[in-house]
Amino acid sequence: MLIIGIAGGTGSGKTTVVRKIIERLPKGEVAVLPQDSYYRDSSHLPFEKRQEINFDHPNSIEFELLQDHLKQLKRGVAINQPIYSYLTCTRSEETIPVQPTEVVIIEGILALTQPELRDLMDIKVFVDCDADDRLNRVIKRDIVERGRSVEKVLARYEDVLKPMHLQFIEPTKRYADIIVPQGGNNHVAIDILTQFIQKNLKVSI
Repeated sequence: MLIIGIAGGTGSGKTTVVRKIIERLPKGEVAVLPQDSYYRDSSHLPFEKRQEINFDHPNSIEFELLQDHLKQLKRGVAINQPIYSYLTCTRSEETIPVQPTEVVIIEGILALTQPELRDLMDIKVFVDCDADDRLNRVIKRDIVERGRSVEKVLARYEDVLKPMHLQFIEPTKRYADIIVPQGGNNHVAIDILTQFIQKNLKVSI
């Protein structure tokens, strides 16, 4: 099993990079564990308090469960991946069954912040992108997918996203084996990364 960690700022294009890697690999050989699925359940809090959760701080993620799930997959044991809703800030009672595969990708802004999780990874990737481009994508996404106003998105960017990026996300670039500038638009970097994965898969088979 080849374990790949893909991190980068909010709106950097991580999901696009993951999608393009999956498209280039044999169907059924890749499982993705999104960091967002492992946000801690907040159903015990009033809805107003849930809206104040800092999703860009490492404490918001149940990394212990993510690491445990990854270890289970390495042992050949299937897992039940949580489902998290940004609209309610709670976990669903339902889960997604994930079978062990040749490639497991852990994707999320904070994916490289935990030493224990990094130690489980064979390849660590940081998707880099200009701050203005990331902000533009965040505005579009949060308005459409999360029902936020432009004013709220901009305020959140200044108060949360930007300082958290500088404190926790940007520093993890130093741990990356591969840095992908321009996010999902960097076809050369994605091709190189995919070829590296394919080469390692052939060796492990």
